[in-house]
Amino acid sequence: MTVSKGGKLSAGKKREGNVFFSEDPRDFGYAKENIPCQDACPAHTNIPGYIRSIYEKHYGRAYEMNRMVNILPGVLGRICSRPCELSCRHGESDLGTSVNICHLKRSCADLKPSWHMIKEEFYAPSGKTVGIIGAGPAGLAAAHELAILGHNVTLYEAMDKPGGMLMYGIPAFRLPRDILNLEINNILRMGIDLKTGVNVGRDITLTELIDVHDAVLSTVGCQEPFNLDLPGEDLDGVYSGLDFVIRVNQGERIPVGKKVAVIGGGYTAIDCARLAIRLGAEEVSVNLRKTETFMRIDEHEKHEAKTEKIKINGLVAPFQINGTDGKVTSITFERTRLEFTKDGKGRNAVSIPDSAFAAPVDTVILAVGQTPDTGFTGGKIELNGKRIKTKAGSYETGIKRFYAAGDCVTGATNVITAIAEGRHAAHEIDAVFVGKKRITETIRTETASQTDRSRNDDFIKASVMPTLEVTKRLYALTGEVEQGYDDKIAGEESKRCYLCNLRYFIDTSQCIYCSACIDVAPRDCIKITRAVEIKKDGAYGELLSATDWSEGLAIVIDNKRCIRCGKCYEVCPMHCIHIEKVELIEQKLEA
Repeated sequence: MTVSKGGKLSAGKKREGNVFFSEDPRDFGYAKENIPCQDACPAHTNIPGYIRSIYEKHYGRAYEMNRMVNILPGVLGRICSRPCELSCRHGESDLGTSVNICHLKRSCADLKPSWHMIKEEFYAPSGKTVGIIGAGPAGLAAAHELAILGHNVTLYEAMDKPGGMLMYGIPAFRLPRDILNLEINNILRMGIDLKTGVNVGRDITLTELIDVHDAVLSTVGCQEPFNLDLPGEDLDGVYSGLDFVIRVNQGERIPVGKKVAVIGGGYTAIDCARLAIRLGAEEVSVNLRKTETFMRIDEHEKHEAKTEKIKINGLVAPFQINGTDGKVTSITFERTRLEFTKDGKGRNAVSIPDSAFAAPVDTVILAVGQTPDTGFTGGKIELNGKRIKTKAGSYETGIKRFYAAGDCVTGATNVITAIAEGRHAAHEIDAVFVGKKRITETIRTETASQTDRSRNDDFIKASVMPTLEVTKRLYALTGEVEQGYDDKIAGEESKRCYLCNLRYFIDTSQCIYCSACIDVAPRDCIKITRAVEIKKDGAYGELLSATDWSEGLAIVIDNKRCIRCGKCYEVCPMHCIHIEKVELIEQKLEA
């Protein structure tokens, strides 16, 4: 409940007019379970909020709602790994297909007006300086946040341009460089000092950096490729996946021949395969130890790869690479089968004896992942394997005033996670500088009215992303494949969102138990309830249904099942059903 019976705010709540802000664990628990898309997003983007703004054609507002936490909406709208879509309520088995949240994120960037003004809220200058090693997504996010918080930031980037994996590790046909450069410049123009071509460890030592800054943050990511230690890896025509993409992105046209075999099942592997096609290869295969089901990419990427005639071969493991006169001629695979892991939850790929076979190839690309390169630390920092070790619950390392965040700590993840980690590290550094937290998450609640969503909107099919014709895309390295939604398509897709940030609830003091709401509900989302579970963290748990009327204490709306059709609101004779908008937001506190 937002207000206690006596009209006083419950502990952890404050009111500003008709808006309530809460730090009550029950409210955080509610948002976590009932706004699943936002909870699944590592940056906690207000997804229902920006989709509603797109529906209202307020594209600039939608863009700003994204940029508040994910910094690069136009970029992420193209290359995000979409964890939100896996949790979308519309994707539940009886409801259809998840909303294309990522495509809509791109829409607000593409369709915002040309005169749109980016809005920043700055704190006063602090006089503190922070050096950030690496200008990839985590470093850019940290730099942006620290600049807003009033600190002087210097980015040290080893490459010639900022962006890290975004600039060098993702092909231009997925991420046009004009979009990337625009959003990077929107960060750098805030007074951030960018020093490119500076290799920390070679051009300047970590100790020297710490001496000239009040804090140093490592966001170097994962740049070192995994080695499979296969016989023949040193042959001409064998490349690591990341090195292959970087060289092509720098303008090199690598001669790949007619037949290319890619090893690996992630985004880099698929990018390598699609680049090979554009470089003139006639047959390209992506080869997996497990099956296509276990690939670490979304269905959109699989679909586009298959559209470009790339073969995905499952249940094969590379055994050795063969060559003549120092040049690749074939690769030998062993067939594999899947076995359950000891806990029964996962699957391992196990080689099948005497199953080896050779496939003729001109090029082999080993895209099986990367690890951090921590050589810049000079061996002075404690590592967790090859990753930088930080203190429990902190981004600070064992060296005072030296912090680390992103993939160099967690191992290879994805762009949205790296951005979230960079921002959180920035908030910790700021709290150390000023002696308290100035950015905090809170639950914002305000009274809302019935939406204009139609029940028919629930049956709109997911909008297909328009794409460049295959005949036009395969002969250019830079032609963007996905063309984006126009205003009409974006509007239709936005209608599909259930607006899970709306909470429907019954005022039990007015309810006459007529059950009209139960009768009209299209799902089992309104229940006669005998009790509510309370979790260990204080959040509300499951609603415990009564078996008959005699033990029922209240009729309650289960918002985890509710699809916000509003039918209960319309039929209630006592008008005792109310609507609130509940949002998990970041709140800036006074210095």
